[in-house]
Amino acid sequence: MATLKRTVALVGMMGAGKTSIGKRLAARLGVPFKDADHEIEAAAGLSVAEIFEKFGEPYFRDGERRVIQRLLTEPPHVLATGGGAYMDDATRADMKQHAFTIWLNAPIDILLGRVKKRETRPLLKDGDMRATMERLSAVRGPVYAQADMILESVDKPHNAAAEKIVAALASHGLCELHE
Repeated sequence: MATLKRTVALVGMMGAGKTSIGKRLAARLGVPFKDADHEIEAAAGLSVAEIFEKFGEPYFRDGERRVIQRLLTEPPHVLATGGGAYMDDATRADMKQHAFTIWLNAPIDILLGRVKKRETRPLLKDGDMRATMERLSAVRGPVYAQADMILESVDKPHNAAAEKIVAALASHGLCELHE
């Protein structure tokens, strides 16, 4: 177990492993895991895809900003954010102030292999999935690179990634490990 001194916010493209790694990291640290998309769905009573379809992306991003802002005021936890959340200037500033941000960076082929398994990605439902992912990655990559830490998300067990994060948090003085 550990004592976490600051929320850990995972950012990156859809399919990077934010939820999977985040759940493992939270369990390893003994803190709550929060998924921003699930919190948004609970608040709206609609799925992310339904919010996009009924109200559009700007409406979704506004709700996402408010939900993440609220989550960042809670005691330290592990937070998985949606792929576009860190692109919002206000959200990014809130995360920088209240969390330790980690960009889970993964190659397009790995991302595509993971997101093809689900039909719930509103930004990928129309057109060429690879082209969309490449375009989003090119735009978002430089912004994601502003995170406090960059971790390559590869096709290896997510427990290994969680352990790398725990080691980094300890080295930054953000968590104390207990036996």
